[in-house]
Amino acid sequence: MGGDSDVVDTRTKIITPEAALELARGARPVALITGYFDVLLAAHVRALAGVRERLPEAILLVAVASPEQPLLEVRARAEMVAALGVVDYVVSLDEGQIDRLLAQLPAACVVRLEAAHQQSMRELIEHVQRRQST
Repeated sequence: MGGDSDVVDTRTKIITPEAALELARGARPVALITGYFDVLLAAHVRALAGVRERLPEAILLVAVASPEQPLLEVRARAEMVAALGVVDYVVSLDEGQIDRLLAQLPAACVVRLEAAHQQSMRELIEHVQRRQST
């Protein structure tokens, strides 16, 4: 087992909205995945890995947005997503900032996960309730 030098602080993958816009203007293609990630689910990880597999040359940028009543603070959600090896960068954005970023990216490079959030949360709550009743 390695020492402290083997530890990587994945929080360095969290960038500012301005840096995200610069990535979009860069030479390398950017795959943008947007979502709440509140909480981070296996389905989210599979979706991110799927994009990485389809677009291995692209920078995988995840935009963490906030639902109306989040369970976790946006920074905590961003840190969890940044800890995933398939993710290159994470940015916290509001809807207006996401729209600005989307305007600079080709549509083929965008995956929106916000719409699936309500269904995922219902399934998670039902699962926890079933586990608690046994």
